[in-house]
Amino acid sequence: MIRVLTGLAGAALLLGACGDNRNAESPIEGPVVSESEAPRNPPIDTTQNADGTITPGANSFTEAQARAAIEKQGYVEVGPLSQDADGVWTATGLKDGVQSRVSVDYKGVVTAAPAS
Repeated sequence: MIRVLTGLAGAALLLGACGDNRNAESPIEGPVVSESEAPRNPPIDTTQNADGTITPGANSFTEAQARAAIEKQGYVEVGPLSQDADGVWTATGLKDGVQSRVSVDYKGVVTAAPAS
């Protein structure tokens, strides 16, 4: 208990010693930060390919997230998911009575092809 009180008293003493520099003759300024005109870190391109194909790439979706993305598109009875070497999650699913092979790429784009 004494250590806590001593620590608080020391912190209060240090803060009081710093004072308020708003009224000082030459206030201390922080570092100058310049803003760039163009973005330095462009966002991921989340647009679909014009031909409706999936985009291969390192996929960070978990199996549960890929399943949720497929189900969000209206697919039911989604089968076991597997991830190929291109990072694409694939399973079979049923939508409007049609069985399809459904895939999810790293962008979260869901595409379907007739089940073979």
